[in-house]
Amino acid sequence: MRSKGVLHTDTEILVPFFDVDTMNVVWHGHYVKYLEVARCALLDRIGHNYDAMVASGYAWPVIDLQLRYVRGAVFGQKLNVRASLVEWENRLKINYLISDLATGERFTRAVSVQVAVDMSSREMQLASPKVFTDAVERVLP
Repeated sequence: MRSKGVLHTDTEILVPFFDVDTMNVVWHGHYVKYLEVARCALLDRIGHNYDAMVASGYAWPVIDLQLRYVRGAVFGQKLNVRASLVEWENRLKINYLISDLATGERFTRAVSVQVAVDMSSREMQLASPKVFTDAVERVLP
């Protein structure tokens, strides 16, 4: 069963004209951009966004990204992108759900996984840095 996560944010996206193809459907690669917008909102909610990550000496590259397309969004459509925090102690795992804002109809499900990399040594960390886990634990219900 898919985890709902311990914390989530919802982000509204209005599909712009430049994201659609000649069939008026969002090109599949643009969904990754929508996930990134939602992920940034989730990290802001945690209080440890990408600027804070860099300031703490760690980069967080995406090491795995999976998307399942159910239905294509179209130009002018309002989407809701939910980003849900699933794991944070050893890696950052986020589940996503892209749906129609008005109807709730599901369009895309996705999962991203990121790991901390020490920027000075370029070594991948086997556990998330304490500065990040502390930030998460401060906002958990």
